[in-house]
Amino acid sequence: MKNNSEAVKLNNDKQVTNQDSWEPKIVGFLCKWCSYAGADLAGTSRIEYPPNIKIVRVPCSGRVNPLFVLKCLMNGADGVLVSGCHIGDCHYSEGNFYARRRFAVLKRLLEYLGIDPRRFQISWVSASESDKWAKLVKELVEEIKQAGPNKEFNRSEERRVGKECRSRWSPY
Repeated sequence: MKNNSEAVKLNNDKQVTNQDSWEPKIVGFLCKWCSYAGADLAGTSRIEYPPNIKIVRVPCSGRVNPLFVLKCLMNGADGVLVSGCHIGDCHYSEGNFYARRRFAVLKRLLEYLGIDPRRFQISWVSASESDKWAKLVKELVEEIKQAGPNKEFNRSEERRVGKECRSRWSPY
């Protein structure tokens, strides 16, 4: 009996260590004029921030389609960040106004769908704000760690069936 309880305890310890070693996967869509330059400055200044974020450089935060965010979450990302120029400083005049409006609606849609709203964030970081970028990424990683792994879209069977259908009926 004692051996059984020790084995159960050992298995529980393994589960805890697996959960502790889990690191979130985050996709970041960054405006090439400001936020990407801020992230680049953080790197060249050797400011440390977690390596959990994979960056996609876009011309403007206003060009990020909300479906990109949903697609990232559906494909296993634990969090998504969209970052652009400060409001009023957009290199394309009004792109970040469109982004702000579009992603405010998306955040409410995610809540409606039952997806933890902490999984999506939008921020404004200029090219000279490398410290702000590093702090933002650290806070985002901690927030996603609190939310835990993304299990809302755990539909591997559906994806497999979808791929079979696509290959059978699509010429591409």
